[in-house]
Amino acid sequence: MSKLALDGGKPVRTKAFPGWPIWDETEKKSLMETLESGQWGLYNSKISEFEKKYADFVGVNHCILVTSGTTALVISLIAGGIGEGDEVIIPPYTFTATAAAVLMMNAVPVFVDVDPGTYNMAPEEFEKAITERTKAVIPVHIAGGPADMDAIMAVAKKHDIFVIEDACQAHAAEWKDQKVGGIGNMGCFSFQASKNLCAGEGGAITTNDPELADRAWAYHNCGRSQDASRYETYGLGANFRMTAWQAAILLSQMTRLEEQTKTRNENGVYLSEKLAEIEGITPARRDEAITCHAYHLYMFQYDSSKFNNKPREKFLEALSAEGIPCSRGYHPLYKHDMFRKPIGGIDYSKINLPVTEKACNEEAVWLKQSTLLGTKEDMDDIITAVKKIKDNF
Repeated sequence: MSKLALDGGKPVRTKAFPGWPIWDETEKKSLMETLESGQWGLYNSKISEFEKKYADFVGVNHCILVTSGTTALVISLIAGGIGEGDEVIIPPYTFTATAAAVLMMNAVPVFVDVDPGTYNMAPEEFEKAITERTKAVIPVHIAGGPADMDAIMAVAKKHDIFVIEDACQAHAAEWKDQKVGGIGNMGCFSFQASKNLCAGEGGAITTNDPELADRAWAYHNCGRSQDASRYETYGLGANFRMTAWQAAILLSQMTRLEEQTKTRNENGVYLSEKLAEIEGITPARRDEAITCHAYHLYMFQYDSSKFNNKPREKFLEALSAEGIPCSRGYHPLYKHDMFRKPIGGIDYSKINLPVTEKACNEEAVWLKQSTLLGTKEDMDDIITAVKKIKDNF
């Protein structure tokens, strides 16, 4: 094929992939209705309307809108009674919020390695890490691909462990036809600007347990119970309420979510079929139990030994030069600055989880979710670019 763009050749594509967020007059109308209502906070009907709509969508009885996905995790830990010294098992291949929420409770994050095909928490590693101090587990549905919730729930039930699903990247994802966020004790979602369902910022907690819902609602609303008067409180809480503006945006964004998810799935499956034909490229495994993938990220693994031993950084540079935006993804979470000192008797500097290390340092490649909203021809450009690099390295 022609010379790499990195070496002065013509790039595969120069046009942009679909941008994000996507919006139209629907958002404008919803925002104007909020403006003219004169009620911009908690008691605007758009908040309760979206909570009901999203609870129905996930398939749960309760949804509480909050300020962020991080806040959703914190409040869920509080509702679950997780506190000082309790151990919470989490994967290290995730955004910092998963661990930060645990630390905010003065609890102890316990990292377990991930599955080499999916980068989700490995259930067998979860069970190995359980001690008498283990009180909760936070499986992360990384990139929008559900973790093995059958195995995780079986282990959790066996050991009486509280399950909080970190579904911040997994809007509309399904495990055996059950949407994530409705499988564990509680589910947490983010509506931050990059997310598949976005309002700039914001988050949600989902659950089927009315007692957990009451605790979460009270904590997010300054400690008030749902049936208390405006100034009564029955426990500690703070203002973690979502504004009506964000709920208005979310109601509009929801109208496109299912169609966009369908497009991402069609393009994700097509990409995986074609990229798997290129030696040295392995798309992230999609478990047969995943009846819908959110594809917040499209991930594949790069094997440098099949690309003339060129390091991943060189591959990423070459792919970007061909007009395909891409990134390397996470660093191992246990190596972040928040873990410079031992916590709860754990010296994080001594942790080295091999699958996570390989994913972070050698093989993982990410494409954004909005890339998968393109056409089949756009997907073909991605495939052509990877093949071109393979032929020229």
